[in-house]
Amino acid sequence: MCVDCRCGQSAPELAVPRRLELGERLLRRNDQQAAANRRRFAEAQLPVVNLLSAPGSGKTALLERLARDWPGDPGPDSGANPPGAGASAPMAVIVGDLATDNDARRLWAAGLAAVQISTGQACHLEAGSVARGVQELEATGLSLEALELLVIENVGNLVCPAAYDLGESLRVVMVSVTEGEDKPLKYAASFHGADLVLINKIDLLGAVEFDLDLCRRHIARVAPRARIVAVSARSGAGFSALRAALGLALGRDLDRDLDRDLGLGRDLAQVATPGLQP
Repeated sequence: MCVDCRCGQSAPELAVPRRLELGERLLRRNDQQAAANRRRFAEAQLPVVNLLSAPGSGKTALLERLARDWPGDPGPDSGANPPGAGASAPMAVIVGDLATDNDARRLWAAGLAAVQISTGQACHLEAGSVARGVQELEATGLSLEALELLVIENVGNLVCPAAYDLGESLRVVMVSVTEGEDKPLKYAASFHGADLVLINKIDLLGAVEFDLDLCRRHIARVAPRARIVAVSARSGAGFSALRAALGLALGRDLDRDLDRDLGLGRDLAQVATPGLQP
């Protein structure tokens, strides 16, 4: 008798369980493209940052501040320029969002070369998206070799983006004081892979009664090798420490990243680095 509905019919024979062997990693294609991206960036001697955070943490505002404070920056343009035209800082951005080019327009107005990747329903950027973004930047006449920094502003999300290697040389994860001290514990996988963790909006510390030391302890618990810098994109506080941290982290030999992809060297993800207190 059927044990589900007691219909009086004979119970069906259960299929013999089978074990399916997966012959390749599910993200193999993405990882191959990420390795190709990393080779291209290394050829250009270009450090690349993958910037992750939840929506509203202040990623775009952070990049606007970096552009305004860039040494020798002649100032922002009118904001009407296409992705590569009129850029005044030797820094470019590939921006990921589900829809609109609002963030790219803000970055153009700040004097940056930027391209917008609209992902539709996808909640993260993939290595192929970054490759297409690089092609769009180069189509404007921008040379990667002329840049000092390329930033990938990932889709606002602290879940899916953590699983995707984009070919970056530095992974930066940001949390704002308005999100609570326990954000690193709730999204430990994203923070665990970080090289640098930023605590943004510290100008609001008093208003939201955020415990900065407690947040640092939570970050150290899930990301013991990450440097930690507290900043305010609004006031510019902490940006000297941020630039120093970027300079330290991005100054490593890019050929070692190629060795990792080719299986020739030590995996840099296993190398412990001390925390940097602002």
